[in-house]
Amino acid sequence: MADNKSIGVFDSGLGGLTVVRELLSYLPNEEIVYFGDTGRVPYGGRSDETIIKYAMQDERFLLDQGVKLIIAACGTVSSVAAHTGKSLPVPFIEVVTPAAQAAVEATKNKKIGVIGTSATVKSGAYEKKIKSFCENAEVFSADCPIFVPLVEAGWIEKGDVVTRETVQRYLQPLKEKGVDTLILGCTHYPVLSDFISEFMGEDVTLINTGLTAALHTAEFMRENGLLCERDMPPKHHYFVSDHTDSFTKVANILLGQNINGAVSRVSVTKY
Repeated sequence: MADNKSIGVFDSGLGGLTVVRELLSYLPNEEIVYFGDTGRVPYGGRSDETIIKYAMQDERFLLDQGVKLIIAACGTVSSVAAHTGKSLPVPFIEVVTPAAQAAVEATKNKKIGVIGTSATVKSGAYEKKIKSFCENAEVFSADCPIFVPLVEAGWIEKGDVVTRETVQRYLQPLKEKGVDTLILGCTHYPVLSDFISEFMGEDVTLINTGLTAALHTAEFMRENGLLCERDMPPKHHYFVSDHTDSFTKVANILLGQNINGAVSRVSVTKY
């Protein structure tokens, strides 16, 4: 049994490409349709009602592309609007559950840190999910609203002073709590892994939500007969809701490959 339709992935902007990068590695035969809502990024400071509205529009756009499965590659949507995926006609995967499970498996002192957007932290979704796997885990959260704009602006070069100082300012309280595991609760954040790891120290395990989501997706697809069978290399399609140039420039870096010409601008509000 095989299904040669595409995997749909959406995010508020570039962050979901951390999921795509892992999917390309673990599911190399699959075609991917990616939508980055760059015209409305970031989602993290929006109201729950607005986040839900945006999520549903993103999902409807991907359904219109004929995808076989949708991944909400956005920590904010996964925390606040995951319920929107329950009524979809295709399987829906969020990033909170796989990351929380991986954190519980990784921690030794049961002190787990979570960083995310303001909406993600306010929702308490990661804490609830972690507690469901390990009741006596201690969870310490910090919202890091400036991380997303830093990534979207491409301020990700090693040694960038502004990014390094921002990381230190946000993460100092978690470091003082003695967490030994840190969930990067927004898919933009793995892009800053080098900065975060340098500050937190080598004894702290970072949970990459892009990686855990991709591994979960690969397992789900194998178990449910959704893997494709093709003779030709897959063709991936990228859509954004704002200018394509800036997206393409950073996407080439994050994905480690040239996607020039594969990016289109669409109006998602009609969905």
